[in-house]
Amino acid sequence: MTEVLIIASTAPQFGVLAESVRKFNALGARVRLAGTFAMDAEGVPEQLAPIELAELHQLPRNLKHRSQALRRRATKSPAGARTWLQAQRDSWLRSHARKADVLVALDPRSVYTVWRLAEYNRTAAAQFGLAPALRAVKALQEQGGAGDARGSVLPPLSTVTREVKRSVDQLPGQLLRAATPRPVMYSGVGARLWRGAITAPGVPVKIRASTSRYVAEGMRWAGRTSGAALTLAEAAARIADPQLRSDLFDEAAMQEISKGISPRGIEKSVEARLALADREFAQGRTKQAAKALDRALHLGFHRVLHIDQLSSPLAKDAAGFVAPVYRSKAMQAASRPRGRKVPAAPAPTDRPLRLLITTSANDNFLPLIREQFGNHPGVELRFLDLSTSKHLKGISWAATRMLQDRLEDGESDYQEEVERLMRPHLDWADTVFLEWAAGPAGMLTTIDPGDTRIVMRLHSYEAFTRWPHMTDFSRVDDLMFIAPHVKDLTLSLVPMLRGEQAPRFHVIDNAMDLSGFNRPKPAEARFNLGLIGIGQVAKDPQWAVDVLERVRKHDERYRLLLVGGDMDPKTSQATREYLREFEKTLAPLEESGAVVRLGPTDDVPSKLVEIGTILSSSVREGCHVGLMEGAASGAVPVARDWPFYAGKPNSARTLYPEGWVVASPQEAAERILKATATEEAWRAEGALATEHALTVWDWPVVRKHFEELFLGKA
Repeated sequence: MTEVLIIASTAPQFGVLAESVRKFNALGARVRLAGTFAMDAEGVPEQLAPIELAELHQLPRNLKHRSQALRRRATKSPAGARTWLQAQRDSWLRSHARKADVLVALDPRSVYTVWRLAEYNRTAAAQFGLAPALRAVKALQEQGGAGDARGSVLPPLSTVTREVKRSVDQLPGQLLRAATPRPVMYSGVGARLWRGAITAPGVPVKIRASTSRYVAEGMRWAGRTSGAALTLAEAAARIADPQLRSDLFDEAAMQEISKGISPRGIEKSVEARLALADREFAQGRTKQAAKALDRALHLGFHRVLHIDQLSSPLAKDAAGFVAPVYRSKAMQAASRPRGRKVPAAPAPTDRPLRLLITTSANDNFLPLIREQFGNHPGVELRFLDLSTSKHLKGISWAATRMLQDRLEDGESDYQEEVERLMRPHLDWADTVFLEWAAGPAGMLTTIDPGDTRIVMRLHSYEAFTRWPHMTDFSRVDDLMFIAPHVKDLTLSLVPMLRGEQAPRFHVIDNAMDLSGFNRPKPAEARFNLGLIGIGQVAKDPQWAVDVLERVRKHDERYRLLLVGGDMDPKTSQATREYLREFEKTLAPLEESGAVVRLGPTDDVPSKLVEIGTILSSSVREGCHVGLMEGAASGAVPVARDWPFYAGKPNSARTLYPEGWVVASPQEAAERILKATATEEAWRAEGALATEHALTVWDWPVVRKHFEELFLGKA
């Protein structure tokens, strides 16, 4: 016979209990009820008498005969803990709990007690509510009454009975939080018990939401980050109201994002925000629609998903990942090309070209370009750093205002502000060269540029952000990429770039002065591997350490020199986690001298003198300037086949010469050992690398492409 033990801290709904007990009995179960509520109060025995219980047991109702220390402890404990403190020494309860096949918490305050009893009886199915308990009994019947009931019954917990729902309904938020101590969430049993409450049919929307947030809070406190996310997502899936549904899905995603985890259900979070944006847009509330749409894009292109990880959903199926975004009516309206009234005017022939180079703070790749055209007789140059002006910086990154302007499809306060601040620059310039296709790209394309030509450069980072999806490329004349694989990725993500009003595309290498890197290397540099740039997770320096350990098995003279600043742990939790593991790996290697950190430097050429093999260990890159500089210095290039792009039409294998790219750390080690087997072989391999770098990537070569782009001549 199946033994069922029900625990209650308050008097149950007797009609519901009676009906459930009859069902238990019909299944061949024997039901006992133990409670801390007053069973000798007026009217209660008569109500319980007709119920066909095998036994009814009064649990201690207070701590009157317990120690003063325990009573003080109880006054500071949550309600659920107090119920357990009252009942834990009851011999009847312990005896029948050990024999029970199903343990049932009838109300929130008894959940903790059931959880504690389940820790003693690990074969019992622990349930919150009578309906799940009935299903557990049925499952035992199907198993023939044998086996581990917990393993087969607990996972599908999904509902609680009406009286449990009512007890949850009646608890204000503070009392709900106090009903069961947080430690219950440490246990899978306790966590599943509480998750059952949020998925019950018929629970009022507000109660379902508040309960799910309480449970998620407890799970987060107990270190169950993914459990907290799942709890909120399960509640969200059962809520129809678009605002609350999207809020809960958002909170679910942020549970994991805040811990550096790429959320498994990010698509649902994004789709919920898009649905909200569509509803607001359909009802003419463009400001609210813009907020929801911006949040959807922010979640979908959060750096924890795409930048601070060793992989990204975009690596598997970029077009498929972004497709739901563009099914949104609001997104379709926001990304509709507005075009320009007149085409860009040709370059003047009777005066120098007026060229405005603009960026926001990051001008790392501009010095040679600014120097070249600042001294060019056919160019009058101006430079505008948007970050140096409070007002220009403010409009450059105003994502919600940009989207609201797109959704209103007419004049807006934002559009007027952009006109006022940017029109003087546009009126002066014949050509605007905007560095980075980020926030300023969305801002600049908010207004019609007139007959001013707009040239924009997209590096690599921007493709992993929401900004290209907020840029009106129909107002851009020329879009420059630094590598073919970056172009392929961006076009697969942004439908406007595949439309009739797309700009002209160009692939032009970064501006690099490589001639100064070709310096004589000492013989001992042959055994030094080098990695330039370790400040991002995507650089994956652990891969370089793996390569080092493999070559050191053959010769312990090999060392790894790390050039550049360390990762910033404040960037994200994902970065902190990677850095923590990387530091553990490095500690013994640094102590032995196998790894040497050279730190950040303004003089990379001098550091490369000591490096005999230059590595690219990244999971993704645009072009990896560090590897190109190392090749120019005469170091043997060894580039990982960047996993993000490996196997695609364009990748590291199409960017670099044959032989430079390797598929694994073992293949990298084999290339290094072969190329550095003798000093003569090493220097010959390095000379070939220098020749390629200087004839393909050096500034005198690349400069001609920029002059042709801006001036129409080389």
